[in-house]
Amino acid sequence: MTTSAGRIALITGAGSGMGLETARLLARDGATVVLVGRRQEALDKVAATIHEEGGTALALAADITDSADVTRVLDRVHADLGPVDILVNNAGSASTVLNPQWLPHDEWRQVLDVNLTAVFQLTQAVLPDMLGRDTGTIVTVSSLAAVNPNLLGGAAYGAAKAGVRNFMTFLHNTFRNQGLRAITVLPGEADTPILDNRARPPAAAERAHMVQPEDVAEAVRLAVALPQRVVLQEIVVAPTRQRDTSADLEISRWAGAPADATPRP
Repeated sequence: MTTSAGRIALITGAGSGMGLETARLLARDGATVVLVGRRQEALDKVAATIHEEGGTALALAADITDSADVTRVLDRVHADLGPVDILVNNAGSASTVLNPQWLPHDEWRQVLDVNLTAVFQLTQAVLPDMLGRDTGTIVTVSSLAAVNPNLLGGAAYGAAKAGVRNFMTFLHNTFRNQGLRAITVLPGEADTPILDNRARPPAAAERAHMVQPEDVAEAVRLAVALPQRVVLQEIVVAPTRQRDTSADLEISRWAGAPADATPRP
């Protein structure tokens, strides 16, 4: 087992949840972490926590769906720190309407922009750093919705997470012999802030048995810390206990339905 000491790790969605916990773990291992997210204030708090724990962090607010913002972030990282060794694509978004019967086109596009297009843009931006030095690690947090899509995540979310899993497999197949490790993490139902936007947000007792952000962070840490000669191409992180989601699925089916839609028995 190696560590992340001396490496530069760029982490998206770093202001909360899995991204926050991943940043803390990699910083403890000696990486300089670049925290990317939408809210500067949240990122600054994470950076302060990492500094208190003896780590090094740079907080950069950005819209990762905007290619110009991605370029700005990479220019700043290169100027202040150097080439990126590790990219963790963690930022995620889900629609409020889950059923494709009523899913607004703008929500569909927004979910794909955050979960898929942004991953492509960030990957494209760091590939020169990695391929030019014959080494690098890209970790993308997908979801088990990529392999078992349903109304909990919704049509757009499942499609985006399947697309990003496919893209990571493409990177693995295409660049592994140039030293690039492309890794997909597939969490099951996880207790993150995205649950607050569900049609029926799960209760605290239900969340207690879900995957926790630190569980996914530990999986990312393992994948990154292993020697570069080894790649964990896919990692499934699922709850041990499987809960009954039938009621949630039915509620989700009708979220955003027009007033004249009638639930069928």
